[in-house]
Amino acid sequence: MSIVLHDYWRSGTSYRTRIALQLKGLAYEQRGVDLRAGVQRSEAFQALNPQGLVPALEFDGRVLTQSPAILEWLEERFPEPPLLPARPDARAQVRAMAAIIGCDIHPLNNLRVLKAVRDLGADDAGVNAWAGRWITAGFDALEAFVRKHGGAWCFGDLPTFVDCYLVPQVYSARRFAVDLGPWPLIGAVDERAASHPAFQAAHPDRQPDAD
Repeated sequence: MSIVLHDYWRSGTSYRTRIALQLKGLAYEQRGVDLRAGVQRSEAFQALNPQGLVPALEFDGRVLTQSPAILEWLEERFPEPPLLPARPDARAQVRAMAAIIGCDIHPLNNLRVLKAVRDLGADDAGVNAWAGRWITAGFDALEAFVRKHGGAWCFGDLPTFVDCYLVPQVYSARRFAVDLGPWPLIGAVDERAASHPAFQAAHPDRQPDAD
């Protein structure tokens, strides 16, 4: 199977998708979509994803969009190594922890929303404060869940969906000058990921379209 990932190097949703692909050991072709230049609004990309968002994943003449759906597809299509636990209750818990980031943090500090915040008159400090507010609330909750369910990683001793979501959000938190000190367990997971080959390969700075 040939896989093509259309993504943007600094996009959190693209980053989490790259982590999952790397953890699964899957080869893929990467095609950068420069969001700052508006490539996502081009006719060619809109034909792939009418929503004009990254990532978009092509395989066998089909296109998948929305990173949660892509990660679920990867887990079903390529079940080894698993990124979800075996027990249904544990799988639900991992999905819930990932959703803290995917639903309650990331959408409020992505490029489109931050542009809207700037359009309302916020300067750099105001943008950082906006992003930090939602990152702080989400990380406060997630830290408690990691304390309850974590081991070497956010849930147990193997990487799961939660870690795919978390590491890009920590990367964004640093961009917005958020002090990570209040969340030592989250920090420990991020530190462990920094030495893991799959997370290293997916890092924004290592992408072909990076600045």
